[in-house]
Amino acid sequence: MSRPLVTVVVPGFDVADFAAEAVASLEAQEMPAWRAILVDDASRDATGAIFDEAAARDARFTVIRHARRQGLGAARNAGIDAVRTPFLAFLDADDRMTPSALRRWIETLERTGSDLVVGAYVRLRPTAEGGYAPGTVQPWVARSTVPAREGVSLHEHPDVSGNIVAWSKATRTDLWHRTGIRFPVGRAYEDQVVAQQLYTRARTIDAIPDVVVEWRERADGSSITQRKDALPILRDYLDALGGGLDVLASAGQTAAIRARVDLIRELDLPPLIEIARIHPDDAYRRHLGTFVRALDDRMAVPRSTDAARERALDAARLW
Repeated sequence: MSRPLVTVVVPGFDVADFAAEAVASLEAQEMPAWRAILVDDASRDATGAIFDEAAARDARFTVIRHARRQGLGAARNAGIDAVRTPFLAFLDADDRMTPSALRRWIETLERTGSDLVVGAYVRLRPTAEGGYAPGTVQPWVARSTVPAREGVSLHEHPDVSGNIVAWSKATRTDLWHRTGIRFPVGRAYEDQVVAQQLYTRARTIDAIPDVVVEWRERADGSSITQRKDALPILRDYLDALGGGLDVLASAGQTAAIRARVDLIRELDLPPLIEIARIHPDDAYRRHLGTFVRALDDRMAVPRSTDAARERALDAARLW
């Protein structure tokens, strides 16, 4: 077997309906020199059994099992601490990695010497037939990965700051160890702050236009990203957005802050404002309004040509 070059950390909690697909997507990788650490975060369904079966048939899989649920951040951290390969990547156990992902990531990092490579991703959406089908690369994802870039800084490519998911990236493992970056524990939207820490602390960054992961939008709406109408989830979400901006501000990354604020106004706020309009709890509107005003204070971004979006933001500022 080839010397392992990259370890993929795969956390999972109660995802038995999808975990086998995630495992199979790793087994289908064009580059065989990988390991995977499967972290069962005290699942109550067959997720752990699926992980055990993978490890029994393929020595490249290792299973870590939590006796009690600790959350996604803690599960990822446990995986990071067990990595012994030069490179590190992530895959959530309800998503799928494309066959060329590891090869493209690692070939790029080995050629450039960069600390971090970012790829594109698509949503895996439910179909009328009961399955899932991948969509297309969205414009904000394309802005972070097209055209391909090698050996750039965040200052040179501020739009990469909009690519905030952990599983769209591969890194040198040393980046995590020398900086001490870890995922927040007990909070939703863990990726936001960590992504900006990686971007600001990487010596250089690569971007490739290849789709590396298909990100599942669950048909039953149980994913955390599909529950933003809950006030505690909204609080974590907005805190994470603000925390990522704080990281950029501490690093003096003005161009990246501008890119993030513009993208937050374009992408994150409109659906939250629509939820807030009809939400039964006025605290939801107040919390969102406070965030919108704080975003204005952080950086003045010119009004967009989207009149409807600007009217919605104006309304939210009054909440």
